[in-house]
Amino acid sequence: MTPPDDGPPTAESELSSGGPEVFRSGFATLVGRPNVGKSTLMNRIVGAKVSIVSDRPQTTRNEIRGVHTTEHGQIVFLDTPGIHRPRTLLGERTNSRALGTLGEVDVVCFLVEANAPIAAGDRYIAELVTAVSTPKILVINKVDLASGDQVLEHLVVAAAELGDFDAYVPLSGKTGEGIDALLGEIGARLPEGPVYYPDGMISDQPETFLAAELVREKLLAVTHDELPHSITVSVEELEPVEGEHPPDDLIRLRATIRVERDSQKGIVIGKGGSVLKTAATAARIELEQLLGLRVWLETRVKVDPDWQRRPGSLDRLGY
Repeated sequence: MTPPDDGPPTAESELSSGGPEVFRSGFATLVGRPNVGKSTLMNRIVGAKVSIVSDRPQTTRNEIRGVHTTEHGQIVFLDTPGIHRPRTLLGERTNSRALGTLGEVDVVCFLVEANAPIAAGDRYIAELVTAVSTPKILVINKVDLASGDQVLEHLVVAAAELGDFDAYVPLSGKTGEGIDALLGEIGARLPEGPVYYPDGMISDQPETFLAAELVREKLLAVTHDELPHSITVSVEELEPVEGEHPPDDLIRLRATIRVERDSQKGIVIGKGGSVLKTAATAARIELEQLLGLRVWLETRVKVDPDWQRRPGSLDRLGY
């Protein structure tokens, strides 16, 4: 995968505090309320888009892995769904997935926003985070949207209201400011360990998963507030038809976009297919840039009534 247009992160700090003879590796989870910038931060750290970004709450639904490797260590990041008050079975499952990582990783990074007051949701998550014995770091994100005095005040308030953390790091996932410090704090708390992923690998997500997430991201951007939670996308790779010999740099994919009602299907398709065409084209172009391959993307829209509330549908879709 190639770096995004805004360039690679500046984060190249050594992960090891024990010198070059010690290789430290482990897993760090990013948790927090919806829209605190977890996906943006992980994409900045690994240097490419491995998790979709949207201003719609609860965009991330799966546990996304991003890998940051230096000669001294490797951090495998888990970008988890935003923890929220669930209204559907899908919400309950995404909450459970996010909370389930707290005791299974080496470091927990709890994100709050520098440009917003500490909210009840932050305090709720902080109680869960501080209850586990896992080393934990409080990350004050979005410092680019706040003044220095506001960031300092936020640190004081957060330290007083959210409990004890092993470290406090103000940063901006958007600009990269402060990421070196975060990587240093995480690396200092990792055990000596193996290389989990080969050098150069930044995610273990298959092309079909990334394609599905990109299509969903583009549809959320085009449809705005009309149906953010009712869309889910699954993608399968298509086999060449009999007698065809496609070039090695071409991958064929079929995206199935599911909505819950017939009226939503019309919104996704748009007049004359305009909405779906715009979103699919944008997703295809970005996917080609990320994979370095040509992509043939076929799309279809299907009504799957109340899929967010039916266990069978969620199981089938991997939630």
